[in-house]
Amino acid sequence: MKINDAIFGELEYEYGWIKDTTIDFCGKESEISIMIDSEEDGEIDEEQYESYTSLMQNWDQLQQGFLQAILDYYIQKRHELGYDVEVNENYPLIETIDQLLDRITLVGITVPFADCFEGRDIGLTFDCIWDIENGLGLRLVNEKIINVGYQDVAI
Repeated sequence: MKINDAIFGELEYEYGWIKDTTIDFCGKESEISIMIDSEEDGEIDEEQYESYTSLMQNWDQLQQGFLQAILDYYIQKRHELGYDVEVNENYPLIETIDQLLDRITLVGITVPFADCFEGRDIGLTFDCIWDIENGLGLRLVNEKIINVGYQDVAI
């Protein structure tokens, strides 16, 4: 089943509404999926529109903050696993945002049901070289990062 939404465009239903699109992330085009939590009836909450619209309006300004939060998370995770002492090829030394950008790929934007958090709620999912199975996720509320972790924090 498909719908044509005024904000999101053409969406297809697959346990939620999905659209594949291309977005600029840090100067390079990324093929991503936008996933909107909703029932089959196609009713998308006003708060979900606000969350997505606000993210897109602030997209260019927010990206460096995403990268810094991911870098901080990676450095902490690498330390917790002991790979800052013992070498692990899956967790190489990454000290700069440029090095990080070579190792992550934006793959999705999730617009969850509006009742999860107070405010504009959005998730970003990434593939990363250091954890292919779990990936990487960011959860934003009102365009502020509230959680960095595996992809499931963004869903």
